[in-house]
Amino acid sequence: MATTTSGTTSLPGKPDPMKRKEIYRYTAPWVVYGMNWSFKPDKRFRLAIGSFIEDYCNKVQIVQLNEETGNFSHTATFDHPYPTTKIMWIPDMVGQLPDLVATSGDYLRLWRINGSDVRQECMLNNSKNSEFCAPLTSFDWNETDPNILGASSIDTTCTIWGLEVHDIAFTRAGSGRDLFASVGSDGSVRLFDLRNLEHSTILYEEPKQQPLLRLSWNRQDPNYLSTFALDSHEVIIMDIRAPSTPVARLCNHRAPVNGITWAPHSSCHICTAGDDHQALIWDIQQMPQSIDVPILAYNAQSEINQVQWSVNQSDWIAICFKDNVEILRV
Repeated sequence: MATTTSGTTSLPGKPDPMKRKEIYRYTAPWVVYGMNWSFKPDKRFRLAIGSFIEDYCNKVQIVQLNEETGNFSHTATFDHPYPTTKIMWIPDMVGQLPDLVATSGDYLRLWRINGSDVRQECMLNNSKNSEFCAPLTSFDWNETDPNILGASSIDTTCTIWGLEVHDIAFTRAGSGRDLFASVGSDGSVRLFDLRNLEHSTILYEEPKQQPLLRLSWNRQDPNYLSTFALDSHEVIIMDIRAPSTPVARLCNHRAPVNGITWAPHSSCHICTAGDDHQALIWDIQQMPQSIDVPILAYNAQSEINQVQWSVNQSDWIAICFKDNVEILRV
């Protein structure tokens, strides 16, 4: 079921034929946590969403918006062990690669989508000494070389960083293939190079050594990345050319932040979301001057636990709260 709201106006008595709906909602049969947009240009408004059920048996749905009717439908559903900590489609901007979805949980899994038919392509275990795998907190799919995925785990013996890692993200800097950053329980942001994994560069250390939960690279300017700490109400933005000190702090959330996503088309815009029911869009072009208020704010009906900006459609953002997924036109 989809609900809609329009932010456009027209003259009284003169309907605007170009009037467009601003909000579409899909209500899932369970609480939604994992969620992400498809990259493929011929699959507009397609998302993968994962359940959060406190049990071994969880679900992933593929949902598609019908732009003519304004209604969502789920085109495929498949079982998933444990809740997905992250979902990501293969970064295929041209539409020539296999239709794959990756999920993280107990393992990193690749799934092939063929209409309503979904088959597991492979299951990746980062433990060399056991058939079991420590829980994976997140992963990233390299957009320059889709053959590369990097996963982060809570098991120090299974990760290349030697500490509990909560998130990993590749940067487009340089060739766009070899550099990635991670954040973890020691409160540090570390930069790695696939060509020399024995060393890392510490870009930032959280003053109170609070765990850093997520990070996200600016999609247009690879000098900037954002992160936030456990139970923190603020998002910090780093300039890797001047490490250690944040170049900006986004502080308008009234409860812990849960998600961050950069605009795909602009180096100056970022969206943050949190437990205060708010999704906030910020314009950071005045850095290093203080950024006091967001330029747009949306209030959801509950705590927002995920936010993603569509790469192919830069005027659409997706959020999820409770059992709802909403896509918002910005």
